[in-house]
Amino acid sequence: MPEHTQTSTRRRRGASALILTAALTGTMVAGAATAGAATSGHAGIAADRATSAAERAGQTAGQTAAQTAAQTAALSRLAEQVIADGAPGVIVRVDTGHGAPIEISRQASWTRADGRLDADDQVRMGSNTKTMVATLVLQLVAEHKLALTDPVAKWLPGQVPDGSAITVRMLLNHTSGLYNYLDDPAVLASFLGQNPQNWTPAELLAAGVSHPALFAPGAQFSYSNTNYIALGLILQKATGHSLADLIQLRIARPLGLHDTYLASAQHPGSGLTAGYEPDAAHLAPFLPPGVPAGTAFAGPARGDYTDVTAINPSDLWAAGGIVSTARDWSRFDSALMSGRLLPAAQLQEMRTTVPEDPAQPDGNGYGLGLRKVVFPSGTVWGHDGQAPGYSSQTYADASGKRTVEIITTTIFGVADPKTGAAYQNLSNAAVAVMLGKPIPAS
Repeated sequence: MPEHTQTSTRRRRGASALILTAALTGTMVAGAATAGAATSGHAGIAADRATSAAERAGQTAGQTAAQTAAQTAALSRLAEQVIADGAPGVIVRVDTGHGAPIEISRQASWTRADGRLDADDQVRMGSNTKTMVATLVLQLVAEHKLALTDPVAKWLPGQVPDGSAITVRMLLNHTSGLYNYLDDPAVLASFLGQNPQNWTPAELLAAGVSHPALFAPGAQFSYSNTNYIALGLILQKATGHSLADLIQLRIARPLGLHDTYLASAQHPGSGLTAGYEPDAAHLAPFLPPGVPAGTAFAGPARGDYTDVTAINPSDLWAAGGIVSTARDWSRFDSALMSGRLLPAAQLQEMRTTVPEDPAQPDGNGYGLGLRKVVFPSGTVWGHDGQAPGYSSQTYADASGKRTVEIITTTIFGVADPKTGAAYQNLSNAAVAVMLGKPIPAS
């Protein structure tokens, strides 16, 4: 069985990768899925919504109310364990395509002053942003305003070294070889909230290309946020509209995504639910050699955590700057995978993947802003993302009829082996429920 997304994401970046700068590249979870699904009496506030429609009807297509109730209870126990093991908050939303979705939220007691978590709470979506950006690119491809074979130099002349050899497709599937701009020390300081600089997209691209390329264009896969900064700039050049407006005009408004927008320094996200990261002492074990002692996120202290909600998001932009909710993102993933946003030819291009790990060609793959992820219960399509204070996984089945969102109000609060194992158990279970499969033993 190929490894689940969390493990493979960390391996593909190499053992020496800087975990902080990997924060937009995939779910930061340590350890195998070995933690038990024990309940916790102090887990926090419950906000479960078992399928009321199913309960009234007594049975939905292929699933009884009793089965739904059992699934809800199992997911609730696993969510409680994530909180008991140290995470500040978690939201799970599962739509099986039959009846009302299952929605569960849990919040640690020390965060309760910030309000009750819910599936319509706004969070930073991190690299899930890439799927929306890629959708915009492929819409323009379908309209013959862009081509996947276009060289970057056609749209951004002189801005990207070797731009005549790097194509739009290579940017989309991370085979360009461009250095990850979040690994640049100045940008990293902003990611941590230690540098309040308002970054422009051009400055972020310049930070990435100021470092040598990792390999020749097209030679291999290596996840780099720089690719999507370049794509955002290409979208603006090709349309004459800002990326924020394109997201609203082409995706959010047509789908009724009322809580989805691209955050910026001017509009950072006033409605966000609070996000947290461990303080310097608790973050230290996850810092590799070379990172100064005491490195930490900036923000107000909340016990062993730092409230990072107000960190300037300008360093994320097209690579990870979208704010949304679990409910909005479910609607987006469903519309995308069911063909409502792209013609069949472009959706097929999006789902044409390169292996994330060459040693596992049948395992996880990366398409055009879309990941193929192999879970124990089956294969799903979507993305994962992290931004300071928020981590999420959002997936759909191949038809778009089933969706799942797993969100935590922290990245590194689920990075230690104990909490990470509990989080992975929850993720495995939520995907299994989505696919109509038995919940794996944990």
